[in-house]
Amino acid sequence: MKFRFYILLAALCVNQLTVAQQKTKKRMQSDPNHKLVIYQLLPRLFGNAKTVNKFYGSVEENGVGKFNDITDIGLQELKKMGFTHIWYTGVIEHATMTDYSAFGIIPDDPDVVKGRAGSPYAVKDYYDVDPDLAIDVKNRMAEYEALIKRTHTNGMQVLMDFVPNHVARTYHSDVMPAGMRNFGEDDDKNKAFDPKNDFYYIPGQPFKVPGGYNPGGNDFHSPLKDGHFDENPAKATGNNIFSAAPSLDDWFETIKLNYGVDYQNGHQTHFDPIPPVWQKMYDILNFWSNKGIDGFRCDMVEYVPFEFWGWVIPKLKAAHPHLIFIGEAYNKTEYNNYLFKGHFDYLYDKVGLYDAVRKLVSNDSHASTWDINSVWNNDSKGIDEHMIRFMENHDEQRIASPDFAGNPWYAVPGMIVTATLNTGPVMIYFGQEVGEPGAGVEGFGGQDGRSSIFDYWGVPEHQKWLNNGQFDGGQLSDSQKQLRGFYRKLLNAVKDNEALNSGRFYELMMANEHNTGFNQRVYMYLRYTDNQRVLVITNFNRNEQHLNVKLPADLLQQLHVSGSVNFIDLLNGTAYSTSDINNGLDITLPATSGVMLKIQ
Repeated sequence: MKFRFYILLAALCVNQLTVAQQKTKKRMQSDPNHKLVIYQLLPRLFGNAKTVNKFYGSVEENGVGKFNDITDIGLQELKKMGFTHIWYTGVIEHATMTDYSAFGIIPDDPDVVKGRAGSPYAVKDYYDVDPDLAIDVKNRMAEYEALIKRTHTNGMQVLMDFVPNHVARTYHSDVMPAGMRNFGEDDDKNKAFDPKNDFYYIPGQPFKVPGGYNPGGNDFHSPLKDGHFDENPAKATGNNIFSAAPSLDDWFETIKLNYGVDYQNGHQTHFDPIPPVWQKMYDILNFWSNKGIDGFRCDMVEYVPFEFWGWVIPKLKAAHPHLIFIGEAYNKTEYNNYLFKGHFDYLYDKVGLYDAVRKLVSNDSHASTWDINSVWNNDSKGIDEHMIRFMENHDEQRIASPDFAGNPWYAVPGMIVTATLNTGPVMIYFGQEVGEPGAGVEGFGGQDGRSSIFDYWGVPEHQKWLNNGQFDGGQLSDSQKQLRGFYRKLLNAVKDNEALNSGRFYELMMANEHNTGFNQRVYMYLRYTDNQRVLVITNFNRNEQHLNVKLPADLLQQLHVSGSVNFIDLLNGTAYSTSDINNGLDITLPATSGVMLKIQ
């Protein structure tokens, strides 16, 4: 099998890191936040206790979560789960169909808004927060600042979104600091491209709303809902559509920002002098950093040139050295550029580990645990510690949905691997820990196995843990309580055990491929330091497996381990032993399960 060849080759070759990679690796190893355990939540959904869930329901009908719903009690419960960072998603003000004109906020044209609540990634004002999330709309920024402080007081750090590639078609900041200029305010709209412009234009053509779009559904009525949006000349759409008439499947609600790349003329770059967008984005990031933000999850970073990131991230870290930058990235060939030239701390590992683990958890007939080896030995070779791992986020389908696994317990082996394969961050999406299936037709979100980011909605299984703001899981079933207990034990072990949060990795697949019980649905490896050793064994099969797991002689010698050995499972305290480690460990793993065996 070709993967075995790659693994053997890796064992024979020493990975040569560039100087930049060595410096980054050294910095990360000394970073106290090296193993981030992240909880992603949308305040809009997280604290909403309403259970009406009407199709395309309004904020009054379906309800909305608030900053103030995320209380000290709730944060303490998240802290107990092992989380070190909270990613508050959808905080910045974005276009919406809800009318806040009574508070001096200009209404958005619903013809260029997706969902009654609107997409958090169609930013309307980079210097403001979503009025939906405030108890007192006029006091909305203070309420968010209080949440930042509350999160810090409860021992966790704050991450928030930065959306650099595009803004809402109705973008206009009305609260930006004095002396700032709005995007597009100084543009020459007669030019399709100019490095001094903030936007890209389609001269001589007005924007056309995609045909067939019915914003807000049949029950939503507004004088602005007329199938027309006044934008002339049209601007390019966020997903690089240089047309006045984007389709319904495009990001038609957004307009793309110009970082000095002429996409329609061979991707020519114009970075000297720096484009105006660069400085405006620095000012925005600095604005939020000064409010005590600890890091940014940056949206669609590969749609923005890495040269910008290489300019802005060091500039920000000079003043805020603690800042963490996480990039949403999908192009494996560009990872090194965004890490070592763009200076990101971490990038999404979606097209690598997520895709490999998803196939296994979904019981795909073509799935193999050798695919996991291919990830760390090919896709992320030399940069594995920079990859943020997850099994859910707001873009991906819920594990418990019929579109994915249908049963949240099937994800146990995948989640163990996701959390412990390397020292990079692990992320959980709110509701994942209680088996939220993302069911229901919310509105624009539709029946897609996701919790909608576009609509007002209650998240039913999560609400059982929320329990009307008590955060005690009072409405959870026994199975859900046990599932949440699994996540708590896993994440705290990852956070607290040095072998898992900062140790080295030793692959055990090749050493065991001819042993009893070995098949392509089991995966095993050792994580270790001089002080701690944890043997990880997972079973993705839908039936139990009887295994004999051996550690190679050279590894045993390196670890100074011989004779009889005792193990303790960090997940449930079960003890295991072998009278002679040279003969391996005999173990039976139930279906879709795993162990994390600390060597005593």
